[in-house]
Amino acid sequence: MLKADRTARILSHVAEVGSADVHALAELLNVSAATVRRDLQELHDQGRLHRTRGGAVVGNVNLELPLRHRHGKQQAEKRRIALAAERLVPDGAVVGLTGGTTTSELARVLAERGGITIMTNAVNIAADLIVRPEIRLVVVGGNARSASYELVGPAAERMLSQYHLDIAFIGVDGLTASEGCTTYDEMEGHTDRAFLRSAARAVVVADSTKVGRVTFAEICPLSEVHDLVTDDHLTADQEEAIAACGVRVLRA
Repeated sequence: MLKADRTARILSHVAEVGSADVHALAELLNVSAATVRRDLQELHDQGRLHRTRGGAVVGNVNLELPLRHRHGKQQAEKRRIALAAERLVPDGAVVGLTGGTTTSELARVLAERGGITIMTNAVNIAADLIVRPEIRLVVVGGNARSASYELVGPAAERMLSQYHLDIAFIGVDGLTASEGCTTYDEMEGHTDRAFLRSAARAVVVADSTKVGRVTFAEICPLSEVHDLVTDDHLTADQEEAIAACGVRVLRA
């Protein structure tokens, strides 16, 4: 197993169960305990988990799982969110899509509809749509992020500034009334903000597990968001706080 795949499996396991034991991980990954200890120490040094004497725990660290390991989590909710978000898109619209599992689901729904232009910085979304002749596809270039399959950075932001989007859908890693929309990567946050600046309407698509969470880098305050499309597990208090910021909340 390649080191990148091994560390991704470790992060996925810790995120799902909250902790990890060195010997259990060694058995899971079919490697030595010494290899696991080295991997855990490196992940601890990167701030991606908290190393303990016998293994690792999530603790207060926000874990960003690679996209391939996030697929399938809250999948039913994400499908419902995508179907609800699609109804916000006018015929013939120019639509911006950032990367993420929920926006990827939305891209699949929009592809079934056709007759629109989609601008995206997510290479997995672009790969799915390029074989769809009924969709006009524009791909934003930039520096590649392996965790999210997105192209980000100054080149992406310059390109986005040259276009007008009717509506932009962004995924987030965290959303609160006080801290707004946040993500794990600073450069990704800047590129997400460029999508919103180019759009007449800004929509966040996120399942309710992202609400109430604050991650490393700011994308934007909620005052810059028109709509939040989420699932029905959002609490009444959360919805009230978000709506008080001027955001229309749509439950799928």
